Amino acid sequence: MTRVQIFQTKDGICRSFSCQGHTGYAPEGEDIVCAGVSAIVINTINCLEDLLHEQIDCSYSEDGGDIICNFLADPCEKAQFLVDCMIHGLEWIRLQYGKEYLDYQITRI
Repeated sequence: MTRVQIFQTKDGICRSFSCQGHTGYAPEGEDIVCAGVSAIVINTINCLEDLLHEQIDCSYSEDGGDIICNFLADPCEKAQFLVDCMIHGLEWIRLQYGKEYLDYQITRI
């Protein structure tokens, strides 16, 4: 199962998010659920860096299964919108393929 955790302030401002594990929907190289989750999360990070120039610190595991992204400063409104879009995309994947492959949690800090 892939687990995505989003840490937000009480006001809903994202401070960090992480993505860990493989979905196990299909064998490696054929897992469309894992590919979809990865595409959504990595695209969000790329847009935060390349388009919005957000101050973030990201670390990736060598096997590509784990990602941690921390905001180093308050994200701009567009950055928050991108994170909301990531959450929306993850919700649609979870609805389509099931909670046994993808779980995400929003934690208020």
